[in-house]
This record gives sequence, structure tokens and C-alpha cells, in this order.
Amino acid sequence: MFTGLIEHTSRISSISDPSSPANPSTEDEQGGFTLTLDDAAPILGDCSIGDSICINGACLTVTAFGDDWFKVGLAPETLTRTNLGEVKVGDKVNCERAMAGHTRFGGHMVQGHVDSTATIISKKPDGDSIRYRFQLPPSTTLLPYIVEKGYITLDGASLTITEVDDRERSFGIMLIAHSQEKLTLTSKDVGSTINVEVDCVGKYVLGSTERIEAMVDRIVEKKMKEKGLL
Repeated sequence: MFTGLIEHTSRISSISDPSSPANPSTEDEQGGFTLTLDDAAPILGDCSIGDSICINGACLTVTAFGDDWFKVGLAPETLTRTNLGEVKVGDKVNCERAMAGHTRFGGHMVQGHVDSTATIISKKPDGDSIRYRFQLPPSTTLLPYIVEKGYITLDGASLTITEVDDRERSFGIMLIAHSQEKLTLTSKDVGSTINVEVDCVGKYVLGSTERIEAMVDRIVEKKMKEKGLL
């Protein structure tokens, strides 16, 4: 579990694709697509093999690490759901270690389970802030979970939704000056993709409501049949 408060931005130092003859998999990579990240010392002081680190919003497992670098494996599902298949050597990514039980819980409850990607469709300055608008793909089912002034996680960062347009499948956020210095979103332009995780509390509430409604419908139908009304 994470909070969406980015601790550090690390750099992609190498990308290994075992399916390529030029990059055969090694034992420590366990036959998976592997990212190596450096410039990572601030988040490795208490690191252990098997720890979770949220990278651009995706919860990934540390498979190896040193003083200033670590490796994570990427499964096909991760590549399908996220923008991590698009990163290049030298790119910066947002990083957050798993939430500790003894710290204040800022941000919001983030699972690190990316739901989809969205595309930046506008980026405009507003005073010392920047207003962004994003568009979800035509196949999206996420709009019921995206509400004005609600939470959303973009590339791992907990942000507040400022506007929603269901017809355009779009939503907006405002990035304050402090966040501009901390997040990789600042360096992204119109047309770039970002990882999206909607508020998991909304998922559970809406999912539970739908199940309760279905259960009530079944009970009503049963009682009506018993009374010969159907």
C-alpha cells in the first residue's frame, strides 16, 4: 500500500528484454523483462529483496539492489496496463516505497495497481501552477470513479481532480509549484501518456452497491414467484 506522495525520482539506467537475442535473461532476472534504476540511494536505506516500490504508479518488486541502484521485473500485464513499456534509458520515474505504519498518512490510499493510461490533451499555466487535462481511451470503464474534488493517482502521485467531462472522457488537475519540482509530470507534454489509478475506496463502494442491488433484485423476484406474482 502507498500514499501517492512521491519520495524521489530515479533514473532508468538499463532495460533488459530477455526475448531479445542480444539480451538473454539471467538467473537474477528470472526470465522477466527487467528495469534497472540508479540515482536511487534516498529510497534504498532500508531496502530488502522482495520489497515493493511504486514506480510511476505501478507496484513492483525489488529483485536486486546496491547502494544507488535497484532492479525490478515487469510482467506482460504491467506492460499492457501501464506506460512503463514506453520508458527509455535516461528517463526519470516517480518512486515511492511502501507505506510505513509509523508515519503520517498523507495523500490517499494507493494500491499501486494501475487501471489504465490516459493521454495529456492540454497543459496550460495558471499563475505559478499548471492546469492539465487528460483523456481516457474509448474503451474506458473508469468514469464512474472519477469525480470532481476526488482523488486520483497519476504516475504514482496523489492529486485532486478539478474537472470532469464524461462526454469527452476527460478530467483535469492543477499542479502547484511545489509538485512541479517533485514530479515527472512537469516534463511531459501534450500527447504523452500517464498511468492512472482511480480511488480504490470508490471501487469498493460502487462494487458493493452493485452487488447489494443485484442481491435485492434476486430476493424480490423470489418472493414474487412464491406469491404467484410472476
